[in-house]
Amino acid sequence: MKQIALKIDVDTYRGTREGVPRLVETLKRHKAQATFFFSLGSDHTGRAIKRVFRPGFMKKVSRTSVLEHYGLKTLLYGTLLPAPDIGRNCADIMRNVRDEGFEVGIHCYDHIRWQDHVAGKDAAWTKREMQRAVDRFVEIFGVPPKAHAAAGWQTNRYALRQTQHLGFEYSADTRGTQPFIPTWDAEVVACPQLPTTLPTLDELIGRDGITVENVAQHLLQMTAQESASGHVYTLHAELEGQKWMPIFEQLLQGWSEQGYEMVSMRQYLHGFKLADLPINEVKFGTVEGRSGTLAVQA
Repeated sequence: MKQIALKIDVDTYRGTREGVPRLVETLKRHKAQATFFFSLGSDHTGRAIKRVFRPGFMKKVSRTSVLEHYGLKTLLYGTLLPAPDIGRNCADIMRNVRDEGFEVGIHCYDHIRWQDHVAGKDAAWTKREMQRAVDRFVEIFGVPPKAHAAAGWQTNRYALRQTQHLGFEYSADTRGTQPFIPTWDAEVVACPQLPTTLPTLDELIGRDGITVENVAQHLLQMTAQESASGHVYTLHAELEGQKWMPIFEQLLQGWSEQGYEMVSMRQYLHGFKLADLPINEVKFGTVEGRSGTLAVQA
């Protein structure tokens, strides 16, 4: 069966409250599965203003309206406005996702803190951040998490080690071409990586003549030819769950017509034999349309 695994990153309080319920309804209507990765602590989105100095960030912002998608209040959380605790305020929404039959996992505890700082942090900082996310997940769902997807595709060697030590079935922290067993400086980590293989909407729109009107067709052209290892598509509750929902529905319809089954990340993983997965190093690299460096499959 041809498969596209849908990985839903939920970054913000607004995305959890507004985008997640809409995505659940849409996925059910299209009979599609997916995995929701939740940010579980405080929403400090306002502190992302520091990224203005990062190469390529302003170019990306100019292509996609951050204010339109995230809203003014979200862009002030953690600076001029108090940061709402997503896990505490949205626990019922998260549990409803699970109760509707969708897989749930950890995105992070504090999205901005992880994405902007983890690459340069030590073992103690990394372990503390991941344990806070695990503890909050258990508080909400009553069971330990089995899946992790790093915010912003940012990680370090200690985070990779923790994916193994915490007993995750898999992690989705990287960009790449197919599932693999990760290494860092020749150290093998016994937790499979399921990298995102397709570009995201915000990486495409505004580049090379790609617009809101034709981006779905562009992505469908990329998936028209079957891949031996299938595809992983990352979407965001703040984007496809809100203003770009019509694009997501075009993709769901198009992929169905191409013969794909839309599955959760766990379902996707179960289509592979772990012993057959390649062993690849995790490195930092660039992805066209996204600022800064990300964790990539070497």
